[in-house]
Amino acid sequence: MIEFEPLTADFFGPHCPVPALPITGGAKWSWKIMRCLEAGPRRFSELKVPLRGITAKVLAETLRAMERDGVLTRTAHDENPPRVEYELTPLGRSLFGPMDAACAWGREHLADLLAAREAYEQGEREVA
Repeated sequence: MIEFEPLTADFFGPHCPVPALPITGGAKWSWKIMRCLEAGPRRFSELKVPLRGITAKVLAETLRAMERDGVLTRTAHDENPPRVEYELTPLGRSLFGPMDAACAWGREHLADLLAAREAYEQGEREVA
């Protein structure tokens, strides 16, 4: 039998970047928003159209979080009526490589993933 080193409480040390990565938290909407902004700046109302199911509150919170992370910029134009646009930064655009890799993995393994989930659910029901 192979013995492995035990996992310790400091396994993910203080310098581990994973909790800070914008591609981990809120990826459901963040990635979709990024795809919407891929071709260029968009207004809030434009973003709501393809993001069916997102509330205005969640969209606003997600956009603020993405702005905080430096992934996009918010530009308020001094016009009447007011116009606000969101645009990806170079940092945000640099996430397309990892996103594309994750999407490719998902396309390649989706059937296996769904089968595993179904098998797990069947096992849970049999035990319960």
